[in-house]
Amino acid sequence: MTTPHTPRPRTTARRAAGAVLVAALLAGCGQSVTTDPPAEAGAGDETAPAPVTLENCGREVVVEEVPTAAVGMHPAQTELLLRLGLADRLAGQAQAGAQALPDDVADLAQDVLVVGDVMPPPREDLLAVGPDFVYSPTTYEFTAEQGFASIEQLEQAGAAVYVATGGCAERRMSAEVTDLFTDLENLGEMFDVQDAAAELVEQSQAELDEVEAAVADVEKLRVAQVYVEGTTLSAIGAGVEHDILRRAGADTVHAPDQPAFADFFAATITPESLAAEQPDALVFSVYDDGHEAATREYLTTTFPDMPAVREGRLIAVSSADVFPGTLGNVSIVRQIAEQLYPVAF
Repeated sequence: MTTPHTPRPRTTARRAAGAVLVAALLAGCGQSVTTDPPAEAGAGDETAPAPVTLENCGREVVVEEVPTAAVGMHPAQTELLLRLGLADRLAGQAQAGAQALPDDVADLAQDVLVVGDVMPPPREDLLAVGPDFVYSPTTYEFTAEQGFASIEQLEQAGAAVYVATGGCAERRMSAEVTDLFTDLENLGEMFDVQDAAAELVEQSQAELDEVEAAVADVEKLRVAQVYVEGTTLSAIGAGVEHDILRRAGADTVHAPDQPAFADFFAATITPESLAAEQPDALVFSVYDDGHEAATREYLTTTFPDMPAVREGRLIAVSSADVFPGTLGNVSIVRQIAEQLYPVAF
């Protein structure tokens, strides 16, 4: 099955090379950047934070001291660390070629070593950086069979490993946009930047609340989220993607309680089955301009009589923004809602 976030040797690299996770993230989102670095915690400093222990993806993560050599395993994670004021604590940024950092934080990462370009770095390259903290969007970045450093290998090398809550295997099917808040709170505690983390949570929650209020009284449109690769059509019916649609005020065509999504958040479907649902709008994720153009052409030529096509409600979103644990999860709730219900905004 061909679906987003299902790594494939050629397609994953091609998506990344074409800015697979191209984000329009926070240019207009009103998020802030914390520029003051956290105070250094010396060994003899009585105010040094105590060790932090928390659960992540069914594992115990122990951070004995505030990390000083962190690696963001994807630009979305690097961005979060930058927005928390941790540029001076970054030892590396992985998959930097997969998407550009937002303009307002890009300069902060200019001197941060790039570890790998469009794919997770090979085991040796990541270990060579000497990280003491590694932050990843999913567990895929630690697949030893792909030549990546495993979580166990990183821990043996002295690094704490943290995976975005929504990217944990046991959470992937039921992930929510607000899982990001759990990540921010945990990062705030581990890096002793609780105030900066709380500010990002507050700003993001305010944006979600504003959208919720705007769509509270709308007549909900039936919306399907799909993914098109060539002529393969997939429906997205669970995970953070479904929660994004729900928060945008959609009456979702596909949902987690349907048998097709019992084991995976996406399922290959036939054009006939989608046409029978007659959705009012289609949301689809894309990894570059070419992919968007190809997807629009496929949808318009395959479903010319569908309400979504007739009414021009074909809503493209960046693949980056539906990836678990990103600030883009928040921003596209508004993006989708505004295109579904423009009069509400």
